[in-house]
Amino acid sequence: MLRIWGRITSVNVQKVVWSADEMGLAYERIDAGGAFGITQSPEYKAMNPNSLVPVIEDDGFVLWESNAIARYLAAKHAARGLWPEDPKLRADVDRWMDWQATTFTPAMRDAFWQLVRTPADKRDAAALAKSLADSEKAAAILDGHLEGRAFVAGDAFTLADVVNGCAAHRWLLLPCEKAPRPNIERWYASLKARPASGQVTSLALS
Repeated sequence: MLRIWGRITSVNVQKVVWSADEMGLAYERIDAGGAFGITQSPEYKAMNPNSLVPVIEDDGFVLWESNAIARYLAAKHAARGLWPEDPKLRADVDRWMDWQATTFTPAMRDAFWQLVRTPADKRDAAALAKSLADSEKAAAILDGHLEGRAFVAGDAFTLADVVNGCAAHRWLLLPCEKAPRPNIERWYASLKARPASGQVTSLALS
């Protein structure tokens, strides 16, 4: 059986779990990281020397890096259609997956940590302000891209929607003032209506 190591509060674990649920895959998720520990153990480091989550083990094959895991599962179960075979469509999906990993999520990292995981009297105001400004720029890009589009890449739901949906979930729930992003909000509402999104979109930030 497919095993997924990682706590569900990790946005990177959420991407893998949502992907697996969209494909209807059976799996066992093992809490790891954060308060659950495990990631510093020799056994875990043998799977992932970075000591990060998620990691999967699939019939003896071990893989880390969330977007790589999502792509692997979607390629293995290609009939589920989350990663198109057409090279241009696949490149479009990959582009937006990489954008999520290199731009959107990193932009909001400090805002998330400062607003959700740091007591108010210990927050770094400068780091928070910069992160919020960077996040607004990224959100504006995604919102503009979604104008007139039902999905992030192509005409169907793909991994690009999964990974950016996880990031958008975090952004939309951050307890701060944000510029209106009607296209993101419309698109996210459609994602939230998907049964497979439930483990992610039902979560409060923590």
